[in-house]
Amino acid sequence: MDFSRPRPQIAGPVPQLKVTDITCRVLLAPDYDISMTSSAQDSVVVIVETDAGITGIGETDANPWTVKACIEAPGTHTMGLSLRDMVIGSNPFDIPEIWERMYLGSAMNGRRGMVIHAIGAIEMALWDICGKAVGRPVHQLLGGAKRDYIIPYASLQPNGSSFAEYRDALVQSALDAKALGFRAMKTEVTMNGPYAHCGMKEPYERHTEVVAAVRKAIGPDIELMVDVQYLWEDADTCLSVIQDWAEFNPYFVETPLWPDNIEEHAKLSEKSPIRIASGEWLSTRFEFRELMDRGHVNVAQPDVGRVGGIGEAKVVCDMAAERGLPIVPHCWKTGISISATAHLAFVVPHCAFIEYLPPAICVERLRRELATEELAFEDGLIPLPTKPGLGVELNEEAVAAYTVA
Repeated sequence: MDFSRPRPQIAGPVPQLKVTDITCRVLLAPDYDISMTSSAQDSVVVIVETDAGITGIGETDANPWTVKACIEAPGTHTMGLSLRDMVIGSNPFDIPEIWERMYLGSAMNGRRGMVIHAIGAIEMALWDICGKAVGRPVHQLLGGAKRDYIIPYASLQPNGSSFAEYRDALVQSALDAKALGFRAMKTEVTMNGPYAHCGMKEPYERHTEVVAAVRKAIGPDIELMVDVQYLWEDADTCLSVIQDWAEFNPYFVETPLWPDNIEEHAKLSEKSPIRIASGEWLSTRFEFRELMDRGHVNVAQPDVGRVGGIGEAKVVCDMAAERGLPIVPHCWKTGISISATAHLAFVVPHCAFIEYLPPAICVERLRRELATEELAFEDGLIPLPTKPGLGVELNEEAVAAYTVA
């Protein structure tokens, strides 16, 4: 299988455009709470301009000030060049070459991690430009949709600082998502561990109580996923808890172990009665190759912005297909990233679900206000989008209101 990054597929000659500028806007909700684990409280919008007057927008799920610095910092030597300078003057249709240039030119500063996340935001904006330039949605440029709809799962958000408040908030969120017509949803169950909600320290038995309560609320016919946010340090401890969750029939348990703990991942995947999902924090295909081949993860979860962009995410999806693994992309951000994820999902037949923050029940104001995506929600499904590019429009009033840098 060819794992080269995809090039925009168009009929006829390639339009001759040039990138003229890249700007970054750091946005922050005024009521952000540093004790929360939600990265949707902030965002970085990357705006790429061209000499044809066509503008593309991108986003990535990483510290927005750091992403802005990665893009705008001047270069000082050939192994640490400026991302911005490496892109300006390029034809946005040359996405594979631009990506490779940015990757090689910044390798000393970040061949993994934050620089890759910044590259992902730029690359996302380039796909948006290409689609707008030829009047076609991004999924067509990626080779064409393999389905007429995709299934979004609602990400449920907890609230409160006591066990009862936490459980009841998730149950209510699940009921709200069910009322909206969602066919699948994911509940956070993190009342302990490194990213415990509001610093909670509840025993594992109570985590099981939350899973049971959410399953009881939604009934047996809605697909349920469980996110524990790196709760356990080893496979045996994890197994001692999630073996009791099998009766609730979760589609997967997400990020039960630290992503670098490859040996324990392999042990867990071998013995778990439930699929193990991971990959939200990984960058590039190379980290996913290790997670899939050595960690034997059951479900791969690339985040489009974080992994290095739409093209790199597509490569990860192709690698998963070769290994017989389903894809369920991570996406905890605004309509920009959600739209990019959806366009990817339409061309990946083994993408089971996409993560979706329903604006109607989402507490994050940037998700509700920053961007308007074309994506419709009908009978628990997202039908094929048709607008050029990503089909996203920024709410300039929200951009102005929430920009802090």
